[in-house]
Amino acid sequence: MARDGVPMLMLIDDEPAQRRLVSALAARAGWRTIFANDGDTAIATLGTQDGMRLDAVLLDQWSPSYEPTGLIRELRSRRPALPILVVTAHNNVAVAVDAMRAGATDYLAKPIAPERLLAALNATLAHASARGELRPLTEKISAALSFEDVVGAAPQFRAALAIAAKAARARVPVLIEGESGVGKDVVARAIHAASPRHKQPMVTVNCGAIPANLVESDLFGHERGAFTGAFDRQVGKFVSADTGTIFLDEVSEMPLDAQVKLLRVLQDGEVQPLGARRPIHVDVRVIAATNKRLHDEIEAGRFREDLYYRLNVVQLTIPPLRERLGDVPALCRHLLARIAGQPGLRSLGLTDDALALLMQHDWPGNVRQLQNALFRAAVLCESDALTPQDFPQIAAQIHTRTHGDHGQARLRALPQPPREAAGITLFEGDGHVRPLAEIEADVIRLAIGHYRGRMTEVARRLGIGRSTLYRKLAELGIDSAA
Repeated sequence: MARDGVPMLMLIDDEPAQRRLVSALAARAGWRTIFANDGDTAIATLGTQDGMRLDAVLLDQWSPSYEPTGLIRELRSRRPALPILVVTAHNNVAVAVDAMRAGATDYLAKPIAPERLLAALNATLAHASARGELRPLTEKISAALSFEDVVGAAPQFRAALAIAAKAARARVPVLIEGESGVGKDVVARAIHAASPRHKQPMVTVNCGAIPANLVESDLFGHERGAFTGAFDRQVGKFVSADTGTIFLDEVSEMPLDAQVKLLRVLQDGEVQPLGARRPIHVDVRVIAATNKRLHDEIEAGRFREDLYYRLNVVQLTIPPLRERLGDVPALCRHLLARIAGQPGLRSLGLTDDALALLMQHDWPGNVRQLQNALFRAAVLCESDALTPQDFPQIAAQIHTRTHGDHGQARLRALPQPPREAAGITLFEGDGHVRPLAEIEADVIRLAIGHYRGRMTEVARRLGIGRSTLYRKLAELGIDSAA
């Protein structure tokens, strides 16, 4: 595939606007796109010269001639190794589960964020064993909405949350920086939920997912006849968010013309819809996020310095997951519990060996990638607990990172995570230290499990007598079979 260095994508979609958007985004990464209006045309295309060269298929979840999972199975039966990416406007995890079980490789929601689509497409060109882990299969699972629900005890992370919690009570703009997938949107939602505006709407705008010529219309609205094709009046996102919060994700992707208007909103509290005679006053709290360094964007002339200082009244940086690997055990428990609540899925455990594997990974896709890996494993798992065998992509990526034929031996030689990390959380969700009795109870439970109920060994390793151990079990309400 990818002859002459040009990978080929087939988009199954009959919407002209979506076709133009996807083909333009794919072209950025050097992909050539061919189109099929429906499932019958797509299947027929597989037998053509272009069809034999395909490197990936992007399928709209709705198809006029095939039920989506039926089409996925048909495509998979004809081309077993061909990656199939599913895109839909429906925020439905049940559809994601059905699509995965039918053979889909990935699942994306509209509007398609450019960086996510490009990451998904580029990942299909990597080694087959590395496919699937960096893509947002679980972006449909709702994010936590309060600071109490945000998981993480690493000092840098808790410091960022402390700043966010203080800023939540004020109206000032907040700028959140961090790599893709670290949870900037979760923190933004937590800020809104903790603010006096929590009963008002929070409107989210992905600035990178809107075509450049439509950004101003989408954000600020337009009047009928304001430009060619403006057949109806459109209310902009800022007006929709009046008295509430607007979250501008990937604000660094906003065109310079729109940046000027955004600056006016921040300065004067007014928006000027395209074609309108008078501005509209709005009361909107702005939270912006970016995965780029805005200082670099300013130096390159792609971002206005005056806008930066208006947005950067309160600034916080979310550290990448590789810098807080100690949070992986707690995140796994939290994410698996949320995944278990989705239609078609169930509660699953995580073995120590699987956790050790996950803690050896550097997680370039951050928490989103971890959630995606757990979701994929949960969908396909047939036992009651996830094991290392349920994460072949992660194991392959670690193997690749350790280089060459000796990768597996070096992987086994990597230090194992401390056993405490698998079961002990030192901090509450609000950042305060947990009560000592709770921590002590967790340590005893972990020791009993680690030494498989051999109470003499448990007592010896904990440095206490057997009678003391049994007394503590009674005081703390712990079953000796814990």
